[in-house]
Amino acid sequence: MSSNLMAPVENGQFVETETQASLKNKSKTGMQSGMDKEAFLQLLVAQMQYQDPLQPTSNTEYISQYAQFSQVEQIQNMAANTELSRASSLVGKEVWVKTTSSSGATNSIQGRVDYVVYENGKAYLAINESLYSLDDLDTVVDGTYLAAYNKAYDFTKDLNKLPVLAGVDLTDAENIDKLEATYNEMNDYEKSFLAKDTVERLKQYIEKLKEVRHAAEAGDDENGDDDNKTEGPSEEGTTPEGTAPEGTGGSGQA
Repeated sequence: MSSNLMAPVENGQFVETETQASLKNKSKTGMQSGMDKEAFLQLLVAQMQYQDPLQPTSNTEYISQYAQFSQVEQIQNMAANTELSRASSLVGKEVWVKTTSSSGATNSIQGRVDYVVYENGKAYLAINESLYSLDDLDTVVDGTYLAAYNKAYDFTKDLNKLPVLAGVDLTDAENIDKLEATYNEMNDYEKSFLAKDTVERLKQYIEKLKEVRHAAEAGDDENGDDDNKTEGPSEEGTTPEGTAPEGTGGSGQA
């Protein structure tokens, strides 16, 4: 697993990843704000090496300091176990992590935690095939919440693609019908992510489409009536078939 934490190489030089830069910044801050067990042990050894030979430190004081050192080590081990347990509980969840580059720029990455790597006392989250320190974790998102949020976002985006209300015609019917069906399929929780103005706009488009369809159907009916009209009366001077002209006998006599 150690190879996953190595920096990539470009043009023969190592490239610092976002996580490495972020961890470096955090390490500098940690060194300034506190000590780890290694620093504590070095201070204890230095105290023994440079103590005053005329007033040496008593065995009781050494035992007390050693006990303090043991407590520090146990606390750090407990913290490490807690960090690993916390990181493991995030597997399968959607999270946001924020990394800080060496220049101080902050980047946000969102994705699903696939697995956890524990290396050199640090927990790393695998997101989109990249490793990020647990220290960079910013937000944990519930899957149901994220799905509802994304659905409402896509719905609003598609609604905004429609033309202005006055410009709606039959070419927009398919998109409006699709939005109406999507809204009707949403549950109450998903609908709560939609703004009231968005829902009101949808209703206006649905009513406008009804008007457009009604006008189109009325136009089709008028065109149909015109086509079905019968021809006018016969031209003057003609007689219906089977009748004799006025002034002649039916038998053909003069």
